Amino acid sequence: MAKLYFFAYNEWEVRTVANPTITIPVDPQTAQVYNSAAPEERRKIQALLSLWLRELATGDSPSLQQVLDEVGRKAKARGLTPEMLDSLLKGA
Repeated sequence: MAKLYFFAYNEWEVRTVANPTITIPVDPQTAQVYNSAAPEERRKIQALLSLWLRELATGDSPSLQQVLDEVGRKAKARGLTPEMLDSLLKGA
């Protein structure tokens, strides 16, 4: 079962004058979790993503490549093979 963690945040730190919208492709399970979340939980998810992207841009956190490498190591340790990943990415 997927776990989703929510943290307290200050909305004023995340919101900007004009809240632009971006589109990020995700897997079906992630989309389902987000779409079924209550509006307040969606705002929290949006805030976390916004903060995470800002940290990536400012260099205050590991680079995107470092994050992806770590995710790859964890996936491999949990048994994900290159073939399984390829199948997932192709949507099979």
